Amino acid sequence: ACMYTTEQRRAALEALVRSGYDFEATRREVGYPDVTTLRRWLRDFEERGEVVRPCSSRSSGRYTEEQQRAAVDHYLSSGRKAVKTARELGYPDRKTLMRWVDELAPGKRRRASAGDSATTAERLAAAVAFDGRQGSAEAAAAELGYCVSTLYSWHSEFLGRKGGGTLRDPEKAARDAEALRAEVAELERRLRALRLEVAVMEGTREILKKGPGTDPKRLGNAEKALLVNSLRRDGWRLREALSAVSMAKSSYEYAAKALLRGPAGGRGARDRELDREAVVAAYEAGRGAYGYRRVAAAIDAAGGRHVGEWTVRSIMAEEGLRGRAVRRRRRYSSYAGEVSEAPPNLLRAGDGSHDFRAGAPNAKWVTDVTEFKIPAGKVYLSPVVDCFDGMPLGWSISRSPDAEMANSSLERACEWLRDGDAPVVHSDRGGHYRWPGWIAICGERGLVRSMSRKGCSPDNARAEGFFGRLKTEFFIGRDWEGTGLDEFAASLDDYLRWYRDERLKSDLGYRSPMQYRRDLGLLTAK
Repeated sequence: ACMYTTEQRRAALEALVRSGYDFEATRREVGYPDVTTLRRWLRDFEERGEVVRPCSSRSSGRYTEEQQRAAVDHYLSSGRKAVKTARELGYPDRKTLMRWVDELAPGKRRRASAGDSATTAERLAAAVAFDGRQGSAEAAAAELGYCVSTLYSWHSEFLGRKGGGTLRDPEKAARDAEALRAEVAELERRLRALRLEVAVMEGTREILKKGPGTDPKRLGNAEKALLVNSLRRDGWRLREALSAVSMAKSSYEYAAKALLRGPAGGRGARDRELDREAVVAAYEAGRGAYGYRRVAAAIDAAGGRHVGEWTVRSIMAEEGLRGRAVRRRRRYSSYAGEVSEAPPNLLRAGDGSHDFRAGAPNAKWVTDVTEFKIPAGKVYLSPVVDCFDGMPLGWSISRSPDAEMANSSLERACEWLRDGDAPVVHSDRGGHYRWPGWIAICGERGLVRSMSRKGCSPDNARAEGFFGRLKTEFFIGRDWEGTGLDEFAASLDDYLRWYRDERLKSDLGYRSPMQYRRDLGLLTAK
């Protein structure tokens, strides 16, 4: 490094800054030194405070509109690459220049790597047009939409030299291009054949449940017909599929008709496909939360078709559809100490058991607060659930687990009260349920307060079960990265409305709480 003077080092670093800190481009431009030495010079100068590295995320705000327009015009008219444009002007970096081009001249960005995607015919046409240009090479490059260096490369490929000239042998070039096209077509044919072979092997394993070493050509006609039907649904032509399994068209047509007819008293392949469509539709309508029993019930509720539970289970296994299983998670605790005197646990019998059953609406309510933690922050939910049918009567969603959240959910639940109703409102010993606001609402509405024992979650098992299903079906296993708190709250509210109005519950005869009350003539809410 000592063989270079301070002026030479400074000149190299100035070129480095102009290039947007492209070390390799700088080395090629000035002819010295190697990249490692250049990095060491930059570090030495920065330590002495002689060179200040610009921020890598420079915004266009430091450049005037005239400077931006000048840079874009130079890039478009010169035909040079973005890095060379920035080097010649001294600004900006390549990424910023490309953003300016997209903003000030949409659709004019040149194809910097056109040589990788252009066909032989396109390259030949561009080389001929470039050879016959009237103006400068830069102007011709801008008009054709390729870099000057790329056009010179193609010109050399077809004309034999980088200067002007004429085609050596246009007919030979055309023959070469045709030969290349034929080679590409053959490669595409072979690739399609390999893809078909893979599709046949996968179908043999997944649809027919055969071993991986099974020869498709040794299958029975019924099995071959099933496999061909699957290939056709995936977009393969009938002729290709028949050839892959060595089956005559007449044999396929006979076997396919037999599958549609099905065995005497049985269900044919067409029925199986209709069952499959119904199962997938019911599973998706259930937001991926239903197991095979609820999917079967949803199909029955839709009317027009019945699919047995074991058939549903089989199809769900084939399609990889699974209901979400409840997983226990550490719950949020709202206990804030003994704020006020706690009422007794009215749902606990003398033998220590709990009775959450209710013979009518608005007899027993349970409530609690749970926490959802996502990358954007925390969200809290306070619902009031009726033990009669598990309906969430009211809920509040908040970023802070305060008294207002609990009080507002109770007020919403009270809108379902009828004359003479005096439900027991059971909660844990959280501070929300022992503050004056909550106690006042209960007194005004005629609600009877009940509380669990300290630190005993089974005393409020009905609320815990509600949270378990909610988090399993709505929250756990989903990627919440990039979801804002407001967006999450809206999604949670949408799920709760779906749970109340549409979600099928097995203990209600596979009806939603709202449908159950409607069938019983109990909908008298506001």
